Amino acid sequence: TMSLREHALSLFRGAVGTVRPAPMLKRALKLRGDGCPQLLVKGQAFPVKRDLYLVGFGKAVLGMAAAAEEILGDHLTRGIINVPLGIQESLQRAGMQEMLLKPHSKIQVIEGAKNNLPDAEALKGAVAIQELAEGLTADDLLLVLISGRGGSALLPAPIPPILLEEKEKLTKLLASRGAAIQELNVVRKTLSVLKGGGLAQLAHPARVVSLILSDVIGDPLDIIASGPTAPSSHSVQDCLQILTKYNLLHDLPESVETVLSSSPTKPTAPENYSHVSNIILGSNTLALEEAKRQAEGLGYAALVLSAAVRGEVGRVATLYCQLIQLVCLGFAGLGEGPPSDELRGNLLQLAAELQIPGSDLDEFLQALRGLGPARPVCVLAGGETTVQLQGTGKGGRNQELALQVGLGLHRAQATAASSPQGRCEILFFSGGTDGQDGPTEAAGAFCSPGLVAEALQEGLDVEAFLRNNDSYTFFSQFQGGHHLLVTGLTGTNVMDIQAILIRAM
Repeated sequence: TMSLREHALSLFRGAVGTVRPAPMLKRALKLRGDGCPQLLVKGQAFPVKRDLYLVGFGKAVLGMAAAAEEILGDHLTRGIINVPLGIQESLQRAGMQEMLLKPHSKIQVIEGAKNNLPDAEALKGAVAIQELAEGLTADDLLLVLISGRGGSALLPAPIPPILLEEKEKLTKLLASRGAAIQELNVVRKTLSVLKGGGLAQLAHPARVVSLILSDVIGDPLDIIASGPTAPSSHSVQDCLQILTKYNLLHDLPESVETVLSSSPTKPTAPENYSHVSNIILGSNTLALEEAKRQAEGLGYAALVLSAAVRGEVGRVATLYCQLIQLVCLGFAGLGEGPPSDELRGNLLQLAAELQIPGSDLDEFLQALRGLGPARPVCVLAGGETTVQLQGTGKGGRNQELALQVGLGLHRAQATAASSPQGRCEILFFSGGTDGQDGPTEAAGAFCSPGLVAEALQEGLDVEAFLRNNDSYTFFSQFQGGHHLLVTGLTGTNVMDIQAILIRAM
């Protein structure tokens, strides 16, 4: 029989495989070339009356563009994509030729946004994309490829007379005063030519079709890469409110004041976007659906908890530990009664605090109740946790989450005299779909209560590793890093995927 680790690895690979740029595009995008050519996207048809252009920005866009060019062939007139600095070389080194453009490509590649910060190169690319969009006619079709991760930093085009460094300085000031990422995005969009629907407006009257790879919980179109082709739900008033809240209204550069005073007070009406179609091609939800399909194929009773798990890593670990204990109680025939009821209550409360869309947690727990011990159970979830950095160790949020869950389960087992957990084989894993977790070469890690027990027997202080944010070093010490999930660059990103695998011993 395969080990739980082999099962987990196969589920993760399947989930990531389904949102990799090339297979994802090839499933969704077709070109019907006879007579009047048509672009077919997920069954919707867009006639190519005159010229077909392509622009794109973000971490996964290079692979998307390579696949798109293969599908579009000679129908593609010209393209410009803005991608992270060094990405072509990284993919070349990783032997991922299929993610690179062919030698005589019609698509120009501009690399910029070093360390995911807008810079002069990113601005050069954004200006080139802006000029292409402005020159389009009603008979042209613009295909826009958007990858959430890095998409915003790669499309900086402040409204003149604002300079890039002035906009950056303002964003940094806001961040240093504690502004949330959503607030930063509202300010960025208000001061930008292309964000917040700007690109779509400049391309009018051409037909605009956006293919989007989402890296944001809930896939909100106006947030992914700051929504260049989606109507913005924010106005100048919202921007002014945020600047007032952080006491910056009187320290603004003159150029920013000029732009804010002359901006329209209302956002562009949604009916002005009738020439635009925004289509989500890849998301965490799609990746989880594929993992569920594979788990069922391996004989698991599989359930998806949520594609929107977020919150501090320790609290999320507690949620998963309680969930695992509940499944183990069910396996032991103790699914009803005081211990289970107490766990259920705690779970619902914690899910509400973490603001994990909880309406389905009730249903989810009902479904768990119906599972007998005959079949192994696989619980899947996705999203993005946050880590409070206190130490100087090496790790990432996925490895830290895995270690927290392992430690929590070990503690639960040690404190309960007749823990039902003892009769279950349990594995938890968490991995980043881009193949990178923090500044390490691992995408994440696998952990079990047994691994933590083994570490403690060897005299390792697991809590000290966690306090020092040093989960990578911890996992590296066992069986030659066998518990680390190492996939290499995947060329995609739809946040993180977690799985709990449990079978009766």
